[in-house]
Amino acid sequence: MTAQISRRLRKGATNGAVVAAAVAALAASQAPEMVPPPADNASGDQAIGTGDATQRSGEGSATGQSPYYTALPELNTPNKPGASTHMPVIAGPAEAGIPASVLSAYKRAEQSIRSTHPTCNLPWQLLAGIGKVESGQANGGRVDDNGTASPPIFGPALNGIGFANIPDTDGGAYDGDKTYDRAVGPMQFIPSTWATWGQDANSDGKKDPNNIYDAAQAAGLYLCADGRNLALKADLDSAVLSYNRSREYLNTVLSWFEYYQRGTHQIPDGTGVLPVDRSDGRPAVPSSPSPTTPAPTTPPPTPSKPTPTPSKPTPSEPGTGITLPPIPTKPPIKPPVTLPVKPPTLPSAAKVTRLTAVANVKLTTTTGKNFTGVPRVAALDASGAPVSGVAVRFEIVGATDTRFVGGAMEATVTTTEAGLASAPALRAGEKTGTFTVRATVVGRPLVADFTASVTERLADVLTPVGGDSLSAAPGTAFAQEFQVRATDRGALAPGVLVTAEIVTSKTADTEVSTEGPSFKRPDGPPVRTVRLKTGTNGLLTFAPGDLLAGDKEGLFYLRLTAPGGGITFIDLTVTEPAPAPSETSPVPSETTPAPTPTSTSTPAPTPTSTSTPAPTPTSTSTPAPTDSVSASATSSPVPLT
Repeated sequence: MTAQISRRLRKGATNGAVVAAAVAALAASQAPEMVPPPADNASGDQAIGTGDATQRSGEGSATGQSPYYTALPELNTPNKPGASTHMPVIAGPAEAGIPASVLSAYKRAEQSIRSTHPTCNLPWQLLAGIGKVESGQANGGRVDDNGTASPPIFGPALNGIGFANIPDTDGGAYDGDKTYDRAVGPMQFIPSTWATWGQDANSDGKKDPNNIYDAAQAAGLYLCADGRNLALKADLDSAVLSYNRSREYLNTVLSWFEYYQRGTHQIPDGTGVLPVDRSDGRPAVPSSPSPTTPAPTTPPPTPSKPTPTPSKPTPSEPGTGITLPPIPTKPPIKPPVTLPVKPPTLPSAAKVTRLTAVANVKLTTTTGKNFTGVPRVAALDASGAPVSGVAVRFEIVGATDTRFVGGAMEATVTTTEAGLASAPALRAGEKTGTFTVRATVVGRPLVADFTASVTERLADVLTPVGGDSLSAAPGTAFAQEFQVRATDRGALAPGVLVTAEIVTSKTADTEVSTEGPSFKRPDGPPVRTVRLKTGTNGLLTFAPGDLLAGDKEGLFYLRLTAPGGGITFIDLTVTEPAPAPSETSPVPSETTPAPTPTSTSTPAPTPTSTSTPAPTPTSTSTPAPTDSVSASATSSPVPLT
């Protein structure tokens, strides 16, 4: 009796400081964020958050005003705040322990709904509070390996006697009762509500209200309906009251919610505290009766010692003077208190049936530039009307270095009032080719793909700067510096890859020469084809020594071509320079008489010209050119393979 009184006293405390603390803690700890749905492939589950829902008529509350458990948490704090971050199987206050499968279902539901409804701020501790009040955490975690309650959990028949009057809506499919509906499973959904909000969170191919994973996911979506933000007290109260329209129910759930927020721990399945103190006054049992043997539907029995009605005189047997026992007064049955609660609506993502690409500019550009257009989609419902507030994820798919502005490969955008969502601006990298930008409704298998392409930068004109003719002696390097300017439609063309080749004629299709000049390289055979990139000023600069003359004399050409049609030629002349007259050779004096002829036995004098060494060509004394390459070109020519 003392424990009962203590629990009742604590119940009143939930109206004040405890509830305020719970809401304050929630608001402080919950901030909008986007978390990708995790996957638990160990049990064959798919990504969390793939549940669906279709809008159908409901009964205005999740449980149909079914009875609930009124026991309140202990007054002592279970653990210091943060104890629930890591959940080993440990000992602690019995009421603070949550069975492992049940706790896992609550946390998975929170993660899933945070990815599809980030502004709802659903905390798993709120699901735990409702699960505690509705079923004592699935009767202390009595679930099988798949998380299904064993035995199944069924509430009493909702026949209007002490509860709502809800005739059968499912033919007994969920609750086994073909006369009246009953609340079903760990989260106590009535069949009509489950028909609207039921989920297949564990991907076993069925929506089972007796499965804790399916039920927790459905409960979370139900609480987040109508765009609620559960970090706000008004929305939090409205969500809990939509589950069961009773102020005492609200206070009891918030007491457990605040208790679990202060700390909890994981315990093995089947070892949790069994529920006690039902709101309808009937004894609590580990599990509800089997649907084949419905619970009694008659009202509670009359108390054994009723208090007589003082306004009526005590009757007596006429003529005997014997006083008859007083007639007991049957206490009136109070109808359930109905509070105004707005019926829940489907979340925005669940309304979308089509994701349509909106035609705009073509998605193409050249390397290193922004795309002029961006992918854009419209989210539409079954009637073709736009749906606002839908989270749409855009991601870049394929072998490309194109990125959204800022460097990201994916971004999430919310649809406008017109149902439209546009991706951020795209910027091409240096890789050419095609790729895909994919738009997906977050949490739904609705996809729209866009094809984008990146091409090379163009130059339609190449112009030599400062002359178009060079010369060098065999075995040397061309010592002159020269430049070529690239333009496209009259504008300078930076970053254009220009092909440079040594050829033997000024035609566009002449084969590359196999002899003559070549491009400088540290080692290996001569290279006569390279690709060079124009600098930021649109110029290609060839420094002295970048071109080698080779050993063969003749006229050759440097052919330069660019994507976009630009082409030009530079003459390359390889020849031995003419010798210059020597200043040291003796010149015959005009006053010196010609030698007198002598006899044939006298040898003729040797011509002086033969004794004078031949002058050395001036070109061979020129110092070798430097090996520097202009910064506006590539650091070294790149041969084409």
